[in-house]
Amino acid sequence: VQLVESGGGLVQPGGSLRLSCVASGFRFSSYDLSWYRQAPGSERELVATITRSGGSTNYANPVKGRFTISRDNAKNTVYLQMNSLEPEDTALYYCNARNDWYDYWGQGTQVTVSS
Repeated sequence: VQLVESGGGLVQPGGSLRLSCVASGFRFSSYDLSWYRQAPGSERELVATITRSGGSTNYANPVKGRFTISRDNAKNTVYLQMNSLEPEDTALYYCNARNDWYDYWGQGTQVTVSS
């Protein structure tokens, strides 16, 4: 089982990034998918979730209206489009796949928002 994130980097405030997470080794379409983030000295927090069908999404209040989660079950990939980035969005971003029995994590991709 693997979840491999990519797309992080250094961006100026107000900029955009698109994170990707490619999954392998399990039935991707049977899992709800989420993005979490963890800033230095802080606990890991949920950013966004999309259900296995893609029919429902949920967002943490700080990112509502700025971030969009989506998935492509044919490509075993989940995305996080991040717009209007703020310094407070700086964190290590993790991809998560979960169902009633299993819970998988990626290694994370760093996002740094700074001028």
